[in-house]
Amino acid sequence: MPVFKVVEYIQKQQILELNLSRKVEMAMRIATFLVILLSVFEHSAAGKLFNVRQHLSTVSRYGAVKDIADSAFVPSKVPDGCSPIHLNLVARHGTRSPTKKRMRELDNLATHLESLLRDVKEQNLSLKKVPAWLWGWKSPWKGKVTGGELTDVGEIELYHLAIRIRERFPDLFNEEYHPDVFTIKATQVPRASASAVAFGMGLFSGRGSLGPGHQRAFAVTSESRASDILLRFFECCQNYKDFRKSQEPAVDELKEPIFDEITATLRKRYGLNFTRQDTSSLWFLCKQEASLLDITDQACGLFSPSEVALLEWTDDLELFILKGYGKSLNYQMGVPLLKDVFQSMEQAIKAKEENYAPGSYEKARLRFAHAETVVPFSCLLGLFLEQSEFKQMQREEPLQYPPKPPQKRNWRGSTVAPFAGNNMLVLYSCPANSSSKYFVQVLHNEHPIPMPGCDNSDLCPFEVFKERIVTPHMKHEYYAVCNVKLEKPEQKPATTTTSSSF
Repeated sequence: MPVFKVVEYIQKQQILELNLSRKVEMAMRIATFLVILLSVFEHSAAGKLFNVRQHLSTVSRYGAVKDIADSAFVPSKVPDGCSPIHLNLVARHGTRSPTKKRMRELDNLATHLESLLRDVKEQNLSLKKVPAWLWGWKSPWKGKVTGGELTDVGEIELYHLAIRIRERFPDLFNEEYHPDVFTIKATQVPRASASAVAFGMGLFSGRGSLGPGHQRAFAVTSESRASDILLRFFECCQNYKDFRKSQEPAVDELKEPIFDEITATLRKRYGLNFTRQDTSSLWFLCKQEASLLDITDQACGLFSPSEVALLEWTDDLELFILKGYGKSLNYQMGVPLLKDVFQSMEQAIKAKEENYAPGSYEKARLRFAHAETVVPFSCLLGLFLEQSEFKQMQREEPLQYPPKPPQKRNWRGSTVAPFAGNNMLVLYSCPANSSSKYFVQVLHNEHPIPMPGCDNSDLCPFEVFKERIVTPHMKHEYYAVCNVKLEKPEQKPATTTTSSSF
């Protein structure tokens, strides 16, 4: 081959390689640009969609989470001609202030933060990373000597809940008030009884002659804390108290890796030598600030959305193990409450069947208690489970823990039992030509919710509700479940005739 042909061939190859190199470089630039664009979009979308108030587990304010429901679930249509004849409500108290114990924890946090900041200054370390609000921070509850009481927000939550229920079921609440027609019960804990009062003020507003709001007096009854097995069954159940005490260290151990991981990240991010306890206290502060004070850019701002999701999961995991499906005892001790709810329905059906005179029978039984009441009751109904899990639960087999983020899960404390969280069971009477004469509809936080025991419907024929959901639990008797089984004393052989007869 002539030399000029070789040179020409080499030049062509070089041009091809150069063009290919340029194309590869251009493709890489486009790919890099798309990755950056996608990450910016995702960050922007996350910023718009992520609302920390909806990720505070059981410290979530009702208004922030009450309308979060399964968008894929299609509620049942109440058959034509059916009308509500009775309503059961099991509600948690509204938003409350921190307890005295937790207020002391925040005071200790303030003291330790002050020490950490002083160390940074003394060592002449950079202060650029330190959030400005930490300097001189004191607990908003510093100096308070009481805690745990219902807040103004909590009162409003229950007041408006009552108004919405009255508007939704006008036929149930159109009668003159009588304590036997509208039964209101609460635990002896002030935040629960105050919630009952706030609810009653909303329910009967404009129905009386007291003051400019035309309020009326109404009765709220309570059992003694020592014997209230309907609403404070957890406090009367010795076996449960022993179980919880024994399990709390194990639960803390499950949570520790998450707190250690986030603590290490916080140290790098802010240049402060945080401890695991600091992270725990800052997460608690975040929940209190967001729910009670509408502050989300201080303690909550220390954590990224993914870290909030993990911290929320640790709370939900604890709720699951110590109050929910983690152990059958957690909800078996709530059987007296389920029995009370079911018996009130049976009485309402009897009143309907025998044509009791208006005003002579109960139309609503309204109860105000705690997360430790609402959570086990939700479990007794089989809520937040898949059908296979429901069958496991009824066989008293252990269930899988709620999956860790970013995996999806049904069990979220923010929806299971937020402040003022509630379950309503509405009993409907239907015409003779309906598939069933009576139906039970279950509403959770005012929204229809699927019951795996009733083929994932929110509306269940009364007999099916009785057979599949209520009856399987009735084999558990409260005192048998809750009392410590005494060991039989060891028999010692008699050594003499005298000791034997004695």
